[in-house]
Amino acid sequence: MPIELNHTIVSSRSREEGATFLAELFDLKVGDPWGPFLPITTDNGVTLDYVTQADGDITTQHYAFLVSEQEFDEIWGRIQARGITYYPEPFMHRENEINHNDGGRGLYFLDPSGHGMEIITRPYGSGDQYDD
Repeated sequence: MPIELNHTIVSSRSREEGATFLAELFDLKVGDPWGPFLPITTDNGVTLDYVTQADGDITTQHYAFLVSEQEFDEIWGRIQARGITYYPEPFMHRENEINHNDGGRGLYFLDPSGHGMEIITRPYGSGDQYDD
C-alpha cells in the first residue's frame, strides 16, 4: 500500500467557523461532528478535522491545496466576493496579487484562526518559471 496522508487536525478558535469558512470557499461539505472534530474531506480523501482550541494561542499552520484552473477561478472569485485579502507569496507583503509560479497560478490567504491557506494550480517544481 502506498503511503498517503489520511487526515490532519486543524486547531481553530471555533471549529464551526473554521470548517464552514474553508468548505464554502472550496465548495466542499462540512461532515458530521465526530467527537470534538468537525471534518471537511477533500476530493482526494484527505480529511481536515477542525477542533476548537479554547485555551492559549493557536499555532499558525500552513495548508496548501492543489486545484484545477477552473477551481482556482471559482475559489478566487469567492475570495474576492467576500473581500478576503490575498497575496502572491507566503510572507503576505503584496495585497491582492496572485503568482504564476511553475507556469500556473497561486495565492495565499488567512483563515479566521490565522492559518495560512494556499491554492496552486501546479505543484512546486513542475515547471521552470518562478516569479515570486
